[in-house]
Amino acid sequence: MIKRPEEIALMAAAGKLLASVFAHLDQLDLAGMTTMQVNDLVDRFIVDELHSRPASKGQYGYAYALNASRNNVVCHGVPSPEDVLQSGDIVNFDITLEKDGYIADSSKTYLVGDVSTLARRLVQVTYEAMWKGIKAVRPGARLGDVGHAIEQHANRHGYTVVRDYCGHGIGREMHELPQVLHWGKPRTGLVLREGMVFTIEPMINQGDDEVDTLDDGWTVVTCDGKLSAQFEHTVAVTANGVRVLTLRPGEKPLN
Repeated sequence: MIKRPEEIALMAAAGKLLASVFAHLDQLDLAGMTTMQVNDLVDRFIVDELHSRPASKGQYGYAYALNASRNNVVCHGVPSPEDVLQSGDIVNFDITLEKDGYIADSSKTYLVGDVSTLARRLVQVTYEAMWKGIKAVRPGARLGDVGHAIEQHANRHGYTVVRDYCGHGIGREMHELPQVLHWGKPRTGLVLREGMVFTIEPMINQGDDEVDTLDDGWTVVTCDGKLSAQFEHTVAVTANGVRVLTLRPGEKPLN
């Protein structure tokens, strides 16, 4: 689980490239686009412009460069030419990128057009919850501290944390140890050490935390049909705290 400094440098380089993918998406008017159009754009950008590999493509038999999870889709949404993004939607794009043998993983929930106040609030609190978890990362802290910080923030605002999915170690493989739960008790779980690299990617629901997987075998939805949002960064434990390897241009860490 411990990465050498030169490995973290390569992961940071991959993370910087991945951040530029989101910067590219930020410039788009998503309303009216299909999730397949976004997928194809991202695929071409990673391959042709960044000379990198969309790491999710072919992973576990998955055929696409991203997951597109809209409204009540919690995660693993499959892009489709029939899935047209409309004003009022929220949609999470989860993208992985491999460069020089190392993988970076990040996701962002986008607001499409004129989004309701309630949906905007969910997205903002989810973003804040991710940063609460990131801020808990330091040598000597425990994974339970990270999960507790996330869950406490979500619950304080009346939301629930999805428990069926979690963050993960990452490096040459997309999914490595440890598992990073987005709930937990302080001072429990694995002790964090300098050189660990993993994702923090909470999925926060408007309603209860129960989810179901559709017949396609990928798409996970809320059982009650209410909205779900997600944000994700890849982080490294440093000697004094944490480094966000996928920090996007202009993005400032939240306190």
